[in-house]
Amino acid sequence: MPEREYGFEEEVATQSRERLKKPPLFRVLLHNDDFTTMEFVVEVLVQVFGKSEADAFQIMWAVHTQGVGVAGVYTFEIAEMKIEKVTQMAREREFPLLCTAEEEPQDD
Repeated sequence: MPEREYGFEEEVATQSRERLKKPPLFRVLLHNDDFTTMEFVVEVLVQVFGKSEADAFQIMWAVHTQGVGVAGVYTFEIAEMKIEKVTQMAREREFPLLCTAEEEPQDD
């Protein structure tokens, strides 16, 4: 039997890859007020944001002296969950602590 010759055509498969943008990140901010205690702000930073006591104190001090402090930077969904947890804790303790998010500027 004769050997079969298989005709292989050489083709180069080119695949264009779109560069996917990283999802935007959001800063979670704690805002100063005249009623929420410094101790509670430190507690929130440790429990909700996983900060060490020293880091929590520094962030709390920024909130106290500058009016706002960055608790962390997260994707939108995680930032939203952390804000809800902080708000829930503050309400349970009857503190008016305001926690918000703002989009982190992206380096393009």
